[in-house]
Amino acid sequence: MDRREFVKNVAGVSLVGAASTMAAAPAAVAKRPRVKKVKDVVIYQNNLFYSAFPSVVTRPDGKLLVAFRRAPNRPGLFGQGEHCHVDSNSYLVLVHSTDDAATWSREPKLIHANPFGGSQDPCMVQLHDGSIVCASYGWVWLGTEAAAKHTRAHVDSDCNFSFVFTGGYLLRSDDGGESWQGPFIPPAPPGEKTLDVFGNRCPAFNRGAMCQGKDGKLYWAVSVYDRGAMQRRSLSLLVSSDRGETWQYRCQIASDERDERTGFNETSLTETPNGDLVAFIRTAAFDDHTVIARSTDGGKSFRPWEDAGFQGHPHYALRLPDKRVLLVYGYRHKPFGIRARVLNPECTDFKTASEVVLRDDGGGGDLGYPWATMMSDGQVLVVYYFHHANGLRHIAGTILSIS
Repeated sequence: MDRREFVKNVAGVSLVGAASTMAAAPAAVAKRPRVKKVKDVVIYQNNLFYSAFPSVVTRPDGKLLVAFRRAPNRPGLFGQGEHCHVDSNSYLVLVHSTDDAATWSREPKLIHANPFGGSQDPCMVQLHDGSIVCASYGWVWLGTEAAAKHTRAHVDSDCNFSFVFTGGYLLRSDDGGESWQGPFIPPAPPGEKTLDVFGNRCPAFNRGAMCQGKDGKLYWAVSVYDRGAMQRRSLSLLVSSDRGETWQYRCQIASDERDERTGFNETSLTETPNGDLVAFIRTAAFDDHTVIARSTDGGKSFRPWEDAGFQGHPHYALRLPDKRVLLVYGYRHKPFGIRARVLNPECTDFKTASEVVLRDDGGGGDLGYPWATMMSDGQVLVVYYFHHANGLRHIAGTILSIS
């Protein structure tokens, strides 16, 4: 695919959102997919910072944007504890490439700094009109004594620091990531019993890819603490008709009253050519198995969830030009790394699709969270965070050729 053809295909259609579709794509072939690893790349690494949780989009002109969460490298700089996922100085930043991931901008551009604390996991989706919506969520450091007063809040004592959850928020860019509007604060989903740091029901949040349907609406799978702070998590579907500014509850995606092991949380959505919504769900304590939930009525309801039969989390589903789906996910067991499967267009063969190992040289389980995009040269870029021998966390990528 040359650059002119790529620009024509991407105009008005997100190539990187989980709901991406290509009207002119040929029919899917039945042969076993061939996934060839071209090379690994380092996207951003700086000894001063612990960088993690990336997402990526491809602009209509082929420019790649990678957003991630960046926080101080406290163990390396200050001899302070260990690498933590919660930090009062974690900000959302962005780097770019204009040559199909060969080189990247050196200094990240700031997307958002939460005025009350740290932010996590910038999850970007590019909409049909070319705008970008980015979902995130935050934490406020209060100290152990102050945090203990928030009895109905979600309190995390990560790395000997006490943080109180603020819930989710969304940002939007109409100029390719140069500037951002928001934050837009979503409502608390039905059943949410946890309070945020301000004493309000916790705004909706999740880590994972929302998708834009053929109807133009945004579909977002959000976590629900339905038994109080840090107790059980079900999933609900929220829908937006105004590019993420306001949201309405649609239905429950997954819950299990019989088995509290599951703990459904980080979830990515995709829409199939037939219009099904498919949710790829991480579980908290279900032997690390992936769980699948499907809606066949446009998100009005979901069928009972299914055990996909393989381990890995979280997930991202990329619609390929021939309508198949590249499902990428982290693998936090030895050998640590990144894995993938190529599914049929309707994502019905998740139990039988062959697993492909993209990386198996990770230095421990604190890695992964992959996201993927089609590049202008017809190859796929998978981005994730990575480290070796429990070293510095950085943003890396793997370039694939898929046929």
